Amino acid sequence: MRARLGLTSKPGRTAKSGRAAASERTARPRQSPLRFLARLLAMLCAFAFMVAFAVVLAKLTLQPSPASEALTHTNLQPGSSLRAYLDQPELRDAVKQIGGNILLGVPFGILVPVVAPRTRGVLRVLLLTATVMLLVEFAQGALVTGRAFDIDDVILNTTGALIGYLLLGRRLSRVVHARESRTAKA
Repeated sequence: MRARLGLTSKPGRTAKSGRAAASERTARPRQSPLRFLARLLAMLCAFAFMVAFAVVLAKLTLQPSPASEALTHTNLQPGSSLRAYLDQPELRDAVKQIGGNILLGVPFGILVPVVAPRTRGVLRVLLLTATVMLLVEFAQGALVTGRAFDIDDVILNTTGALIGYLLLGRRLSRVVHARESRTAKA
């Protein structure tokens, strides 16, 4: 009868009730109050920086830009705007456009895995960044005079997020959301 119900145990072990075994698997070692406060402070700081980043992002991208009106056109072809930037007579203008779009994505790659630990991982960070930046570009194209949707901006912003994630975001997220060591769980 015990075998049919799946209650058999391995030799040398006693059978445990389903609840006891489940609670043993999910039980976490107690975390020190100091470590908890440090994690909470890190999360609050990251959240504050994320809000500040959102404000800067909105200010930079959702206001008309008289300086870029000559380049304003909807671009759905990857690489087209990059070529236009690089064909400008002043290298400084190209660096400003390309570098600025890359730098705009870096904070996203650093802060997102800290604020939302389930987004940790290169693919998740890239997908989330691309989605948010697509929404920003759609808003630019639809709502802001002197701005247009540009797929190259999305690509450059996402590249910046990748750089931020690889340089600092991954490590910072691991520190803030450190898992207990395997020996403590055993």
